[in-house]
Amino acid sequence: MGTAMVPSTREGEPFTAWHAPHQDARRGGLVILHAIWGVTPHIRELSDSLADQGYEVLAPALFDPADAPFPQANTEPAILDQRMAMGRATDWGLTTLPRVQACVDALQGPVFAMGFCFGGTTAWLAASRVEGLSAVSSFYGGDILQYVGETPKVPTALHFGKTDPMIPLADVEAIGAAHPDLPVWLYEAGHAFVAPNGHHADSARLAMLRTLQLFQRGGGSRGEV
Repeated sequence: MGTAMVPSTREGEPFTAWHAPHQDARRGGLVILHAIWGVTPHIRELSDSLADQGYEVLAPALFDPADAPFPQANTEPAILDQRMAMGRATDWGLTTLPRVQACVDALQGPVFAMGFCFGGTTAWLAASRVEGLSAVSSFYGGDILQYVGETPKVPTALHFGKTDPMIPLADVEAIGAAHPDLPVWLYEAGHAFVAPNGHHADSARLAMLRTLQLFQRGGGSRGEV
């Protein structure tokens, strides 16, 4: 359903993104921010499935040129160190925000964002620094605590797994204490519970339901989710 496209940032930097046009009555635009593995088959399939529900989706590649073309596998453990180094080089998503902004600019409002792992931290940053968003949902953003002083400008929800070995519960509690007005959801799951490599069906289903309800309240209403 979706296809690759090449938008540009406001500064004129081109990058690659997966574009899935909405297939039902339009709810709004949606920017999906990938985990450390890039715009994987899982991210592309998720984009297409949400397009079926009425969202026009853009999923930008946040690491170039390594992610052109898009990865053909959901994870490649042999290159994890390389991927983590790429994440660190962006300050865990901070320097990728011009691409996020470009995607928001390219979509007709209301525009929402969701992100996973690396992209979960990027989504958290986007909630406070990117213009034009209506709501943000962040899934297991491992470096949110580093940016806990950010203040989201839009309704924002955070999702974490109780048994995630990469994100201690103490970190989640510290985030919640710093932002008591935000929903910080905990699930009976580990890391990457929406993705194939850590999938936990009940947690993934509930987190996505809460996310779509958040977006609905943020202006993406079309009835039931």
